[in-house]
Parts: sequence; C-alpha cells; structure tokens
Amino acid sequence: MDKLLALKMFVQSVDSKGFSSAARQLNLATSSVTRMIDRLEDDLGAVLLNRSTRQVTLTDAGGVYYLKSRDILSAMADADESVSDRGEVPAGQLRISVPVAFGHRLIAPHIGALLGRYPLFALDMTLSDDIVDLLGERIDLSIRMGSPAAMETVVSRCIGSFRRRVVASAEYLEARGFPDRPMDLMQHECMCFNYGAPQQFWTFSQRGREMRVPVEGQFKSNNAEVLREVVLAGCGVALLPDWLVNDDIDGGRLTSLFDAFVVNPNRASSAISALYLPNHRGSKRINAFIDFLTELLKSQSQPKT
Repeated sequence: MDKLLALKMFVQSVDSKGFSSAARQLNLATSSVTRMIDRLEDDLGAVLLNRSTRQVTLTDAGGVYYLKSRDILSAMADADESVSDRGEVPAGQLRISVPVAFGHRLIAPHIGALLGRYPLFALDMTLSDDIVDLLGERIDLSIRMGSPAAMETVVSRCIGSFRRRVVASAEYLEARGFPDRPMDLMQHECMCFNYGAPQQFWTFSQRGREMRVPVEGQFKSNNAEVLREVVLAGCGVALLPDWLVNDDIDGGRLTSLFDAFVVNPNRASSAISALYLPNHRGSKRINAFIDFLTELLKSQSQPKT
C-alpha cells in the first residue's frame, strides 16, 4: 500500500466530507478512494471514518489521525516547495488569500501579466473577506485591508495604502440633496459595510481635527461590490475604497463627496498588508507576488491623464 497516497485520500475525504467529492478533487474513481481507505483502516486496526449515504465524519481515532496526517502532508509539501523556491526565478505554486472585491476588481485583470512574467509560477487565489488561518488552511500569503492584529507567529508587511471615498449617484443626490457637512449624513441613507457592529461611525479627519458621524441606512452588506451596485442604483451614500469607485467617479456615474477629508469607518486603518508565516521569509514566490502587487498599487494611485 502506498501510505502517502492513502493519507492524501483520507485527508481529502475528510476535507470534502465524502468519498465522491474527494475522488473528483484527486481525479480518481470513487471506488479507488474507498478501497484505499478501507485498506488503511485494516492496516491500522482502527475505524477512521463513520460512513453514511450523505457524508463521512471522523471517529475519535480518525480525528487524531487526521490532524497527524495533515501535518505530514503539509510538511511534505513545504519540503518540496522549499527546494523549488530556491532557483533563480520564482517557480512552483503560491497559495494566496485576498479580499473578495479587491481580488476581483484590482488583481484579477492583471494576473495574465504576472504569469507571463514568471512562466514557472503557478497561482492559487482564494477570495475571502474573512481572516484566514495561514497554517491551518495552508495559505502562503494573505492580503488584508487595514492594519492586522499583531501576531508573533505571522509576519506583516505594509505594501501600500488606499483611500476611502464617500460616494453617491446623481439620481440619489438630486432626490435627497447634497450633504453640505459630514454631520448632514445623519439625514441620509448610508449604505454600510457590515462589520458586525450594532452602530457604525464614519470618522472624518482634516488638519488634525476628527469628527465621528453616526451613520445608518436600510441596507448593509459584507461585500463592497454589492454596496457599489446598490449605490450606483441610486439607493444611498456609501464609503468605498478608491480602487473600487475611481472609474465610476471619472465616468460620472458616481459623485465623490467631502474630498477635503480623510474618511474611514470608525477608526480603521487604510493600510494594505501582506501576511505570511516566518518560515516563508525569503520565498521568491512570495516576494515576486508582493513586488507585483506593490507595483500595481503604485500605478493605480497615479493620477490619470
């Protein structure tokens, strides 16, 4: 029995919650996966998985074996990648996690240029607005908006910044009027990003002075692109990142308000950070992607002519 292959099948079956879905991920027949795991259990003399018609779940013994197996496979992958990451050019797979709207609107259109620059480079990009467990989810690099919480186990590099802009459509402003002062937003429909806080404030800063304005409206979302669509439809005012709305402002689809202020939700940072594990310091793949994104952010911040 190929023990390493058996471990891969076992871990994938747990992660996929079933033999059929695991087989699809591994490009194997379902019968091959079930037979291999049956042989693994016979070899160990223990039942690892509870089977049902809908899914598989771990037994107590299986839970312990799963964690150990995942560590073994992760160590093997790290060993392989540490060798492939020592060449003259970036090579091998890089697994990254980026915020949904940021990855879709800013990064995705330029992936072709990155892959063309490094033909031996492979990129696996996951879109998520959640904080990811780099080790547990086997993510090499995470890009986050704002200053992440300091963690001794994670390296954090600030690679750029962005500006949040208060925007509304001409249709909405014609119907409801222009807010002359930040405090006027209390009388407007403010479409907020859902951070889970019961009360939100937009913080306006100017020449060292700060003003916190409580905002609320009929609609919230945890996705910036959805908020953009709702604001474009004339439903209210939103606080959105410049990389998401600059084209709409330049094209006259949205109007930018209070440009004399720096505006952030509550007291959030506008930093863009790259997070990775300490053992990935010096990785050519990680450095290549960070350099690519840093260049991209600089080009986006340049005024258009």
